[in-house]
Amino acid sequence: MTTPSSTTTTPARFLLVGDSHAGPIGRAAKAAGLPFVGGPIGSGRDFNADFFDVRDDRLVFRDAEVDKLYRGFLADLRVDDIGQLTVPLVSTFGLSAHFFATTENWHIYRTGDGGFPAGFLSSRLFDDIVCAMARDALVFYRHAVDLGLRVLAVMPPQRVPGMADPAVFMAAQETVRRALVERGVEIVDLRARVTDATGRQRAALCEPDDPIHGNLAFGRLIVADLLARGL
Repeated sequence: MTTPSSTTTTPARFLLVGDSHAGPIGRAAKAAGLPFVGGPIGSGRDFNADFFDVRDDRLVFRDAEVDKLYRGFLADLRVDDIGQLTVPLVSTFGLSAHFFATTENWHIYRTGDGGFPAGFLSSRLFDDIVCAMARDALVFYRHAVDLGLRVLAVMPPQRVPGMADPAVFMAAQETVRRALVERGVEIVDLRARVTDATGRQRAALCEPDDPIHGNLAFGRLIVADLLARGL
């Protein structure tokens, strides 16, 4: 599940902690020989709400296996908590927008023709609903920023599986992006570079036979963006 640092002698340039969307980032960094620590530690649905606590000023994941993986990353970096990090934190938590966009979640808000009322997807109500869905992911990022870390969140592949509403997907990821910017998080946003005229991810950057994930080429673009930011 994890993609650990590719070296043990070169100091890590960043800590990568995320869901499965972190996988291509880790693989691309490893292929490029870029030293880092971390990788995916679970499914995107697991990192939106009720997934961590802060106990005695230490961040603890509620799932024992997830916390074990996280503790292993910290040990590799020779720290006991993310507050002791001296490298940036890169994460994909809270940005698997297809979970927020699950079609059945939004039936109550639709009009008789199956659409949404004018302006709904850009409304305060919509933002409040999505932020409630992603509430603890947003708290996670705020906690890391408040600790003085440089924190970067990576926007998801622009892929919408069949169980999700494309319009809600697009709007929901924007809601989360804005909320993260307000919390002082840097956003790695490659949408303009990876999509076609429909706004969907180009096939060359998609994992084959998979409706959700980006591939190694997509990960390489993300790593290039991280390097351009000085990581």
